[in-house]
Amino acid sequence: MRVMITGGAGFLGSHLTDRFLADGHSVVGLDNFITGNPDNIAHLMGHERYEFVRHNISTYTYVAGPLDGILHFASPASPVDYLEHPIATLKVGALGTHNALGLAKAKGARFFLASTSEVYGDPLVHPQTEEYWGNVNPIGPRGVYDEAKRFAEAMTMAYHRYHGVDTRIVRIFNTYGPRMRPRDGRVVSNFIVQALTGEPLTIYGDGSQTRSFCFVSDEVEGIYRLFMKGDADPTNIGNPNEFTVRQLAELVVELTGTSSPIVSRPLPTDDPKVRKPDITRARTLLGWEPAVPLREGVLKTIEHFRRVLG
Repeated sequence: MRVMITGGAGFLGSHLTDRFLADGHSVVGLDNFITGNPDNIAHLMGHERYEFVRHNISTYTYVAGPLDGILHFASPASPVDYLEHPIATLKVGALGTHNALGLAKAKGARFFLASTSEVYGDPLVHPQTEEYWGNVNPIGPRGVYDEAKRFAEAMTMAYHRYHGVDTRIVRIFNTYGPRMRPRDGRVVSNFIVQALTGEPLTIYGDGSQTRSFCFVSDEVEGIYRLFMKGDADPTNIGNPNEFTVRQLAELVVELTGTSSPIVSRPLPTDDPKVRKPDITRARTLLGWEPAVPLREGVLKTIEHFRRVLG
């Protein structure tokens, strides 16, 4: 197969590129480096089945030659990034998704949308199943990301129903691992960088809010299986093991051996209190579930940041 991955120099996009190449496919990576990192794809330069295009998918997009799949991963995806780039975030969810879907329709390609657990907002249902419609504040600061992804899902289903495009939608829950950027606003990278640099670990509120952390190799495996043998309905891919933010901070303190204290800051607006995927659908449809325990994954991520920070 020949596939195009938008956001191909990003954290998830670059790992997904590696997976497709490892299975013998060809990949066209597309990224404008708003949040992507050239270092994530440096090892691919010169690969005979990889080509890279620096481009903004929110503008007119043309790709020569056949495409069997388009995987739309382009978007700022952490609070720091989408609050810094609110309009670009909305545009890539709306215009970028429209452009990528139009290209998929023209090429007869399968379209895969990287959506997010944030479509559930601050959920009133726990754990979150794909049938839950969510509890999102459309005009809050996080709305630029939440609503961009909700619109992208609606657009994807419209192309599926009206144009007959073969589509997939993955709802990604908190993912972590090597190639995350320092200080990208994600809780795992924040804690590890703070611990390694001797800064206090910052938790918001009392740290009792929960998250479910999926190591990147598990996430990519679920995404790859969904692309290959899933269907058009949204599918949660995440780790159902739930931890409080404080538990994560304490684990990072233990594994790094830091003497940094854990300090509290005010809770941000609309910060979800709980987050846990129901992965019954992924287990049944794809035979997938995560395998990497949090302790093991955090250790690997600490190793990555030790290298990055020097």
